[in-house]
Amino acid sequence: MDKRYRADVFRSRLEEAMLRKGVSKSALSRAAKVDRSTIGQLLKGDHPRLPNAQLAADVAVAMDVSTDWLLGLTNRPETPGDIVAAALSLSPAERTSADEQLLDWHREAAGYKVRHVPATLPDILKTRRMLEWEYAAVQERRLPEAYNAMQDQLEWLSSGVSDYEIAIPLHEVEACAAGTAYYAGVDIGIRQEQLNLIADTCEQMFPRLRIFLFDAHRVFSSPITVFGPNLAVVYVGQCYLAFREVERVKSLSNHFDWLVREATVDARNVPTFVRALSLK
Repeated sequence: MDKRYRADVFRSRLEEAMLRKGVSKSALSRAAKVDRSTIGQLLKGDHPRLPNAQLAADVAVAMDVSTDWLLGLTNRPETPGDIVAAALSLSPAERTSADEQLLDWHREAAGYKVRHVPATLPDILKTRRMLEWEYAAVQERRLPEAYNAMQDQLEWLSSGVSDYEIAIPLHEVEACAAGTAYYAGVDIGIRQEQLNLIADTCEQMFPRLRIFLFDAHRVFSSPITVFGPNLAVVYVGQCYLAFREVERVKSLSNHFDWLVREATVDARNVPTFVRALSLK
């Protein structure tokens, strides 16, 4: 980019920033601590001039944009810190999928495929009795809220607004069937009811709902959810780690593709497989 063209870009973007913030030449000159005529020269249509580094930085700070954007080095007007904050954020995670943030992300993904690796069995497919067992250790008032939220999500899924893919470690459903690991102490009737609900729902909602079972001895995944092409969330316990930068979202989407390719039980076979486990 030659000097004249860069000067034109600087002038155009400075005018855009001033218009967006409703800032006059006089107000900008006061904020940048320079004469009004200096700002006038930067905005001159026929012979715009490039500022020195100090003035470029002062103007950028006054307009709350990045110097790189004013100079045409990037198409993102935000400051580097704001870009990082927007691309990667931490959100508090409630114990349940009734968490308003999680519901907002689902609504944001309307029309896109949602891809999910749960921490246990998927909340959206849990029975009330399984939830009662899980929530016995937390406040009872959270149970109705969680159950109603999951019913809402099932209705949303049934509406066909978005397709939903879930990848679950094989050992998770096997542990539920056997009453071991996380499910130790759960009554056999609750466990069988839970597995039958998963099998029935998979059968009824296929192909808009597809569940894949993968062998954690061969492949591994942390709990993640990819909400379409623009948001991916990693669950780390007390908070969600949310990514909005396109390449990071794509990387997590590719990771999910890998889990599907390596699945031990394909989506078409999950109902039969799960029902067989519930009978053991």
